[in-house]
Amino acid sequence: MTIRISKKIVDYRVVPTAAVEPVLSTPELSVSPPLGSNGATDPMINGVQPVGMLEHLTRPATLPGATYKIKNHISEHALYVTITDIAINPGTPYAKSRPYEIFINSKNMDHFQWIVALTRIISAVFRKGGDSSFLVEELRAVFDPRGGYFIPGTGEYVPSLVAEIGSVIEEHMRKIGMITDEPRPAHVQQILDEKRAEYESRNTKANGSQAGDFPEGSQLCKVCNVAAVIMMDGCLTCLNCGDSKCS
Repeated sequence: MTIRISKKIVDYRVVPTAAVEPVLSTPELSVSPPLGSNGATDPMINGVQPVGMLEHLTRPATLPGATYKIKNHISEHALYVTITDIAINPGTPYAKSRPYEIFINSKNMDHFQWIVALTRIISAVFRKGGDSSFLVEELRAVFDPRGGYFIPGTGEYVPSLVAEIGSVIEEHMRKIGMITDEPRPAHVQQILDEKRAEYESRNTKANGSQAGDFPEGSQLCKVCNVAAVIMMDGCLTCLNCGDSKCS
């Protein structure tokens, strides 16, 4: 905003920084409000406009977060990924959590340089604000020339260690509600559960294997990247996401 001075300046003084900050935090001079799903700004509630997350958002002294363990055959030492969150518009209908920083630690120093670079870049993108969920897709698309592997305990295939870090970020974003999926129709879920229960019952009776895991020899699903595709009723069906060649 431009102010025209029409009188002669006879005196001046320097305003302390502490006195300026409260003015910058007012709703009128704050950051631009976030856009809704239809591209329009969210309406004001009780005269308060929601504040978006941008670079100059002040970091609190303490941030909540979660730590995830990555253990695979690539290294004898596990990686520990810690993601901290910052609260946006707390105490209002616009309250939400957004990732603010990421730290990766391990006893293995072989990947130290690129891990430090990766954490700094990802943290910078988090602090930039906006929708940072695109990082998941970008990281999961990184392929290791030596080949990928299956995550122990889940059966999910990842093409590289970087891709598994992307899977961890996706898991965290789902926990805080940043990434959501449309629920599977009830009738589709019911059919899928019945088919899996039928297969597991038949397979357990035949060879005494433990039910609950995906059958041995299952193919890799191109939709969810989990080795859970089997031939059922003459059609290749994924027992994890329900994708079927016949549907």
